Amino acid sequence: MIKQGIKEYNSGNFFNAIQNWQEALNQYKNNPSATAVVNENLARAYQQIGENKDAIASLEAAIRDYGVVENIQQVGRMKSELAQVYSDLGQPRKAIALLCGQLVDKSKYPVNQNIECTSDSAAQIAIKYNDKRGQVAALGILGEAYRLVGSYDQAIKYLDAAQQVTPEYQFLVFNSLGNAYKSRGQLRELQADSAKKAGISSKEQELTQKSLDDYKRAYQYFQDSIKFARNQKQAVAEMRGLLNLIQLASQTNKNKFINDEEFNKTLQDALKVLESLPDSATKVYGEIDLAYLQRNNKGTSLFTDCPTHLILSSENEALNLLENSILTSKKIQDNRLISYSNGALGHFWECRRDNNKALKYTQAAIIAADSKLSAKDSLYLWEWQAGRILDAQNQKQEAIASYQRAFDTLEDIRQDILTAERDVQFDFRDVVRPLYRTLAQSRLELLGVGAITDEGRAKELSKVVNTIDALKLAELQNYFGNDCILSGLNPKLVGELLEENSVAFKNSAFLSSIILNNKTGILLQLPDRATKFKWIEDPNQQGTTKIVSSDTLEKKIAEFRKGLISKEEINYDTTIAAQLYDWIIRPFADDIKSQKIKTLVFIQDGFLRSVPMAALYDSQQKKYLVETYAVATTPSLRLTKPTLRDRSIQKALILGLTQKATIDSKTFNPLFAVPNEVSAVESIFPNCTPLIDDNFTSKNFQQQLEKTPYSIIHIASHAQFGIIPEDTFIVTGKNQKLTISQLETSLRNLKTKSDNIELLTLTACETAVGDDRATLGLAGVALQVGVKSAIASLWSVTDESTSELVKTFYTKYRNTSVSIAQALQTAQIRMINAKKLPSSENLNPLYDHPAYWAPMIAIGNWL
Repeated sequence: MIKQGIKEYNSGNFFNAIQNWQEALNQYKNNPSATAVVNENLARAYQQIGENKDAIASLEAAIRDYGVVENIQQVGRMKSELAQVYSDLGQPRKAIALLCGQLVDKSKYPVNQNIECTSDSAAQIAIKYNDKRGQVAALGILGEAYRLVGSYDQAIKYLDAAQQVTPEYQFLVFNSLGNAYKSRGQLRELQADSAKKAGISSKEQELTQKSLDDYKRAYQYFQDSIKFARNQKQAVAEMRGLLNLIQLASQTNKNKFINDEEFNKTLQDALKVLESLPDSATKVYGEIDLAYLQRNNKGTSLFTDCPTHLILSSENEALNLLENSILTSKKIQDNRLISYSNGALGHFWECRRDNNKALKYTQAAIIAADSKLSAKDSLYLWEWQAGRILDAQNQKQEAIASYQRAFDTLEDIRQDILTAERDVQFDFRDVVRPLYRTLAQSRLELLGVGAITDEGRAKELSKVVNTIDALKLAELQNYFGNDCILSGLNPKLVGELLEENSVAFKNSAFLSSIILNNKTGILLQLPDRATKFKWIEDPNQQGTTKIVSSDTLEKKIAEFRKGLISKEEINYDTTIAAQLYDWIIRPFADDIKSQKIKTLVFIQDGFLRSVPMAALYDSQQKKYLVETYAVATTPSLRLTKPTLRDRSIQKALILGLTQKATIDSKTFNPLFAVPNEVSAVESIFPNCTPLIDDNFTSKNFQQQLEKTPYSIIHIASHAQFGIIPEDTFIVTGKNQKLTISQLETSLRNLKTKSDNIELLTLTACETAVGDDRATLGLAGVALQVGVKSAIASLWSVTDESTSELVKTFYTKYRNTSVSIAQALQTAQIRMINAKKLPSSENLNPLYDHPAYWAPMIAIGNWL
């Protein structure tokens, strides 16, 4: 039976092979040396047909059986194979645990330091038994797994070690090295863009050059992989190398590595090798990748937009490849491949607006993906695709049902799968954001079509709220690149939280924004009241309104913010502030007023996160918004614990920098007002510890936190929020920096829980202009580092005004039972009245300008 199974397997009849081996397994029940071999064979057959759960079970059984007969070398090899399966399924951390026993923390171990793997890990077993093949497998898969978790330096280190062991599998190692260098090149390109937006030109140039160097290394490794695979007649490996080389050239196409003639030759080589390939996953992916190949393709998902510049000479050539991919996948009987190939052809017809054909193939993709849930990581793509096609056919209800299923599937897998098997590259901007926004927009637009009951409207709006909330959670998780931000996530939905906390929330109103295709919506939620929704509209003198486009709103917001920061006029012109009030607040003003609301909590989207809402101006009442309501912001209600705080223990750790500093070639000016700010905080919290200038180091900060529990951490230093977390940091003494990751590690690793820290205050923040990702860092700062609330500035106000505002805020916060938002409101109103106060207050009359008081915002728990 085993021999017959091997014969069937080699002929590509994987189901027949499995049948034979299952029967052999039943008869070999009490013979672990035999069952180990059979389970090993079964695992490979299950992988060939995409049944990864069964493959995992067979490999675990093989590991157990080889352990029983003490064939430890094979135990190690099976652990490597099992790690490969987990890695393919987008679970690289599980792979790393099997291969080495521990995930290397980049912050603790430099790349050049060797990490000792545990004795029972695949890598260590291979070394102990001098198993060269086992070593290459373990190190190679380990390198790939580290690439998938984004640790590219570590990946390169392990892959370099793999190629030193034996030349036998060089073509595989070279291919992986090419992928690792390409991934690092893409990261450095992103970092260069972040440096550019932060105004650090020297760092931008350095990273751009490093990115180019990495791309060149990737190109060379792919070339070497193709050459070695060709010499050893490894057609599948040669095909992978050719595809990777072509994609590198098309994604970074600036004629840096490959001219048009060479590119066309490589493409023809790939098409030729493709014809000779046995039926396999590589053949299916090759057919689809080549069909969709386009120049300057920056996206990571093939199926979210229609390709504009296909490289193949004709559409028919692409169509033939896609039709062949379906035939190949059916021969292999692999549901994942059947799903992927049908979905790819469905997208081809979607882009040509043949909706009937598009829907036929897309539904076939959904059925195959749903079979035994074998391809949930691509199911959401096909449900979303079906939604778009139904939308184009004007079947709105059916489209929404499809979008909803795509959303539900993605929510289910997003926590665990950041990069799935190589066919589905999970990219936030390409996939998650547009899908969630499309679902929200479809539901909202349906509300304006035909009659709908109040109950029906409430249900639809509740679903919209949950979609928007999920988008905001996904954005934060994507920005910080980990799940720490979600550690305090309440499993209940937003509507349930409002009901549950109606007493705590009774004086609060919640305004959520959602930026959609060419329009922006605002949702108002009040405790014990139905949710209300309105598009942002501009009323004209004729008494009619027109929708304000998202572009117009963004320009108006930028103009508003620029006018505040520049302080161009001593007497502030409130025209734009009044216009924004009329667009955003006035449509809901009567509802808010009737409920005796004291605090407005904003849950903002995109560029609206950069707006100091407190400075919106009510031209009828001649008042700023903050004069009527306390104002706060939170990224999500589900991440906010609305608990009243214990203010009996008031120990403050004060960190400050007065000196000029240089970080990553960027100069940060001295903060001359910091001594006054520090003195103000010290006067209110006598039980405090100041660490100023050279005493403010990461080490001293950590030591203080370990020694003494503090309820308040006040940081009076430059805090930069970039478009990536690496460029989000606080400037410390001695020209050093404390990154957001280090701050998080310091606060989350305390013996006392970090949520004992009631308040984190950052008074000199700077956010990168021109990318709404920068404000994500600011919005999520309290949640990411594990504290309840934060007070932070949207931009740095290098003036004595900050110490005045901080003094009033802390006095009110410490000595009364008012909320954080109300304490900040009191401080801001005092400055608004600067010209009216008696001279004994010693408050500069210029401080009534919103530039001095508006940028300070309350984040997180506002109570």
